[in-house]
Amino acid sequence: MLATQVLRFGHSPDPDDAFMFYGFARQAVSVREHRVEHVLEDIESLNRRATRGELEITAVSAHAYGHLTQTYWAMRTGASVGRGYGPVVVARREVELEALRGCTVALPGEGTTAALVFGLYAPPCRARQVAFDRILEEVREGRVDAGVLIHEGQLTYETEGVHKIADLGALWSEETGLPLPLGLDLVRADLGEELARDISHALRRSIEYAYEHEEEALTYALEYGRGLERELGRRFIRMYVNEDTLDIGKEGEAALRLLHKRGAERGFLPNGIEPRFVG
Repeated sequence: MLATQVLRFGHSPDPDDAFMFYGFARQAVSVREHRVEHVLEDIESLNRRATRGELEITAVSAHAYGHLTQTYWAMRTGASVGRGYGPVVVARREVELEALRGCTVALPGEGTTAALVFGLYAPPCRARQVAFDRILEEVREGRVDAGVLIHEGQLTYETEGVHKIADLGALWSEETGLPLPLGLDLVRADLGEELARDISHALRRSIEYAYEHEEEALTYALEYGRGLERELGRRFIRMYVNEDTLDIGKEGEAALRLLHKRGAERGFLPNGIEPRFVG
């Protein structure tokens, strides 16, 4: 490995990911002498790129990581975890989740955790993969019967004339007593454990720097908020950039292993998944 290199860090163009990256973006945090570049793509695109090992560091869905453990290690820092909340199932009318049997439901990508958890709790449906930022419109315009919202749509749907059918994070928590791991930040294993650990520590410093400069970091993050009002943006960021993000902890690790186990039992994931954490 060369003494210096570019470390490409894939993350979503969303307020919570942008907030986590703020220390890097302001060059207040570095990884040794390496240059960290951010690569902005939606989470399902990052999931697909990770299957090809393209980026040195990348955000992925916790679901997708079940297919990636031979190529990437999960950093202890950077997880998005829902504690009693998570992706929201919405429809134009108030119905029970069971009423969606046989209906067409928009999902934000088959590799997303939203798709996995929906599959664990919903009746058999016709899934339609739709870009996450178009799902609300698809539901509102009646082109699908229901949709699963991620990112800031979890907070803004009420202003769009649709109704919440279920909060998948709440269903998971009620059943398991555990938080729901939604997203992870990974580092490619071929970088080696020492550098991987340094990257995880640098990401933690970037998040800490963002909270030390919260107002400036919030302004920066809301450039990726698709019109999200400032205080609602702050609420969203605090939902998904918190103590669990600084360190996923033993409870978070247990939740990830259970999520992968449940996914394997239902045929969504391979058996025998063993995540490895660094940092």
